Amino acid sequence: MLFNSPEFIFLFLPTALIVFFQLGKQGYRQVAIAWLVAVSFFFYGWWELSYIKLLLGSIFFNYWTGIALSRHYKIKYLNRKFLLTIGIIFNLALLGYFKYANFFALSLNNVFGTSFNLQTIVLPLAISFFTFNQVAYLVDAYRGDAEEYNFLKYCLFISFFPHLIAGPIVHHKEMIPQFNQNSIFRFNAEDMAVGLTIFLLGISKKVFFADCIALPANQVFDAASQGISPTFSEAWIGALAYSLQLYFDFSGYSDMAIGAARMFGIKFPLNFNSPYKAKDIIEFWRRWHMTLSRFLRDYLYIPLGGNRKGKLRRYLNLMITMLLGGLWHGAGWTYVFWGGLHGVYLIINHQWNSILQKLGHNSSKSKWWIQGLCCLITFLAVVIAWVFFRAENMATASIIIKSMIGANGLSFSPSIYITNTKVVILILLILVAWLTPNTQQWMSQYNPAIEVVKNSFPNNHLWKKLQWQPTIVLGIFIGLLGFLTTKTLLSAPTSEFLYFNF
Repeated sequence: MLFNSPEFIFLFLPTALIVFFQLGKQGYRQVAIAWLVAVSFFFYGWWELSYIKLLLGSIFFNYWTGIALSRHYKIKYLNRKFLLTIGIIFNLALLGYFKYANFFALSLNNVFGTSFNLQTIVLPLAISFFTFNQVAYLVDAYRGDAEEYNFLKYCLFISFFPHLIAGPIVHHKEMIPQFNQNSIFRFNAEDMAVGLTIFLLGISKKVFFADCIALPANQVFDAASQGISPTFSEAWIGALAYSLQLYFDFSGYSDMAIGAARMFGIKFPLNFNSPYKAKDIIEFWRRWHMTLSRFLRDYLYIPLGGNRKGKLRRYLNLMITMLLGGLWHGAGWTYVFWGGLHGVYLIINHQWNSILQKLGHNSSKSKWWIQGLCCLITFLAVVIAWVFFRAENMATASIIIKSMIGANGLSFSPSIYITNTKVVILILLILVAWLTPNTQQWMSQYNPAIEVVKNSFPNNHLWKKLQWQPTIVLGIFIGLLGFLTTKTLLSAPTSEFLYFNF
């Protein structure tokens, strides 16, 4: 069941909300939690009932392992570090089997000429996300950061439907204290208004921005996968279109996840914060898929040694982290290359910052046009990397990259991929990504996420006046936006979110 499907919007979500608040109002709080767990499993099983067994098995194993690791439940003769290792290996083995077994078998066959033939393994939905949630839980339990071990609440922590399919990746200590608050069981008009507004803004990004620009991206990459080289302009149109499609698709999903949770009075960590406004790659990764970046930093980069063991080791740790981050996104060498390319970007970025620091230069105090140039260079570097992320294989990516650098000439002639309308839409969407406040900034007075967004709104009287307030005028505007969005949804096939594939 997709967030942007009619059955979710008009049936599933309203039913989940109404029953939850009715149970809470009657004082049946444990039953209300159980209801959310039940509807979350129903939501997950909508795609394939057999997935529920895997999710339940993973939850049971990790819950009891976490209890054994907890310092509150001391078990005699237990080596906690060994048990943590076993727990992490179990989770990664589960993820590895379903997501990477066929990939590794095919790679071995290509390298050694062997003929390993595994049966087709269907990738269970969301396994990457709920696996990382539970690995983080085990480490937090070992460190003493997970303090409550109610099974029902743990089930909700893992399966809560707004974050189950594509994140954000949440921590036990972020979610469980919220489940313990009495306020979430009572209907709150402010939470509903804020959550509904964010949800509608997210779905409008998906419908009017991401889906709108998908066609030229698909045309260019599909042609390249058949060996057809696009022209210089076609290649750039395709790469830019995909970059914007992914941006607004993931931004829209992140808003919808935060909005849906907020309707229940629950706040999620921020997962998307205008990454194309970043002035370097380091900042980009602080803004893009923020909870994944946090996970990779806290549970991979820092345990590897982080920046504590010299510059060379720091760069090695960065490269390992980004390569594995790329592989997490998908079982393919294009994802590995994409992660490695971002690793190279980060190493160059850190080295450049070191040089500037030695020269006594403070980049944050640079003139506006220098910061703008840095933003443009960062954006172009990210667009080039997205080509490998989107391409079906390295050959397809190579065809498009060659055209982008002019290896096939600098033709700007018209084609089926380029129309004036598409070019105008691309330009407008780039300006939206660069120049307008994001959802969290617009709603910052009502704290839509756990984190407070710094520099929450432009220091401009007009923007301040336009900041979201629960007024009749803005209510009418959001209502019209919701009407137009749902009307569009009902008249067109429902499209999947891109991050559902990862």
